[in-house]
Amino acid sequence: MNERLHSVLAQRGVSPESLAEACEVDPKTVGRWLGGRVPHARHRFNVAQHLRVEENFLWPAPQRRPQRPGGVGSDLVGTYQNRASVPRETWLSLLHEAETAIDVLVFSGTFFAQSNPHVAKMLSARADDGVRVRLCFGDPTGQAVAVRGREEGIGDTLAAKIRASLTYYRPLLPHPSCEVRLHDTTLYTSLFRYDDTLLVNPHVYGQPASANPLLHLKRAGSEGWFDTYADSFDTVWASSRPWTPDQEERAAHGQD
Repeated sequence: MNERLHSVLAQRGVSPESLAEACEVDPKTVGRWLGGRVPHARHRFNVAQHLRVEENFLWPAPQRRPQRPGGVGSDLVGTYQNRASVPRETWLSLLHEAETAIDVLVFSGTFFAQSNPHVAKMLSARADDGVRVRLCFGDPTGQAVAVRGREEGIGDTLAAKIRASLTYYRPLLPHPSCEVRLHDTTLYTSLFRYDDTLLVNPHVYGQPASANPLLHLKRAGSEGWFDTYADSFDTVWASSRPWTPDQEERAAHGQD
């Protein structure tokens, strides 16, 4: 609970709804701020200006956490036994609350859409609010997907899963803030980035990604685990190609 923000709102006679309107955010976002979530820098500035109070009073600078022993980075805030154990509500809240960037790197990522049939609408809505959305799937015609399919013992099924998964994201293609690409790289981890939060799903030989552990990272500074994985996403993204479904469907079925 941010008692200081509650107190200043009461003193100024400003309702949460009025603050949301002034900062051009959803009232639910202000509710999360009141509940203790720290806004992004531009929102902290706008709130402080609107309420005529020092930003540091509302959100004092946190004390630096000491480096964890044993070489474990301070970016690590939690782990899950496997990806399947991450609550659906966690995925939804991270997507809802992203304000600058959503990056996804997977082979098929079927669970991402199947657990949330409205994922394309949600991503489009976040893009409308200024969030950059980058989705990178395995190239179903590529060598990396063929190898991974053999390793998991499912053969061509992985390529079919990718094609099925991609159909959910066709509505995003016209949006200028959304990009969907295909990669043909050896994928050591699936990555799901929401602003400064990153869910890292390492791949174990012969096992589906859902059965493998997941690391929950929060960017704590430069040159940490978060930046290492974020840089790896950018490297794969740079070598990937845009998904052009119409051209690829014509190539698959031949000319009439």
